[in-house]
Amino acid sequence: MELRSRVEAKIRDWRIDVDETLETQSSFLSFGRRDSRPVVLKVVGADGDESRSGEIVEAFAGRGVVRVYEYAEGAMLLERLSPGDSLARLVLEGRDEEATDILADVIANMLPPRRPVAGVPTVPEWAKAFDRYAASGDRQIPTDLLEEGRRVYSELCGSQSRPRLLHGDLHHYNVFFDSQRGWLAVDPKRVVGELEYEVGAALRNPYERPELFLEPSTIEKRLDRLALKLHLDVERMLAWSFAQAVLAAVWAVEDGFAVEPTHPCIVLADTIRPMLGVRG
Repeated sequence: MELRSRVEAKIRDWRIDVDETLETQSSFLSFGRRDSRPVVLKVVGADGDESRSGEIVEAFAGRGVVRVYEYAEGAMLLERLSPGDSLARLVLEGRDEEATDILADVIANMLPPRRPVAGVPTVPEWAKAFDRYAASGDRQIPTDLLEEGRRVYSELCGSQSRPRLLHGDLHHYNVFFDSQRGWLAVDPKRVVGELEYEVGAALRNPYERPELFLEPSTIEKRLDRLALKLHLDVERMLAWSFAQAVLAAVWAVEDGFAVEPTHPCIVLADTIRPMLGVRG
């Protein structure tokens, strides 16, 4: 069914009075009310990472995550956050340490579901992207960086502790403020892995201002604050962030984007690489 037809069907089925709509590259958002309650309808355009987001949001049961009222494959009806400012705003205003502390609080509040969620990919499964890229013949990502990223990622996969359901894409643009419930995560990509994995996406954001996250001192400050508040292994977070930066570059190529030597993911990986095994 065409996207707009699917949206109209969900508006009808879930009895939504729509005030405004917004179309993005990957989804269609309808803002309105149901039975006087402010809601947001999100319908994704193609089968992919977000097609099961409703099920994952429900699994977290509102713990550090936006609440979901209804969901189906590729669609979900969510509570509307007000004023809905993203955490990226704080970083852009020069309040990076405050934003990092908030991110840590959100992660701490996102307690794993009491029951496993079936069909969720694992961190090792995501590593298949390294092999796909190596076999593709593409050479935008330096071969030595790709191989180092794949090696570090594999070693970390083999030594994980207490894997759990993670958001999988928890960065500053996926955390929003609500005047009633505080800071909450949205749009989980979903993956099962250790908690140290969760911080990697945040180290690559806010993406439109890479100068704000590429300095070694910023990387260290962010990781130190996250490690302190969440009682995590800072060396594993650093290594995951390196490997994930390479993996993110691979995904960018797979999505059709050009990845040049100045791409933020490549620069971040090159910045972290000499830091591995040095801190202590």
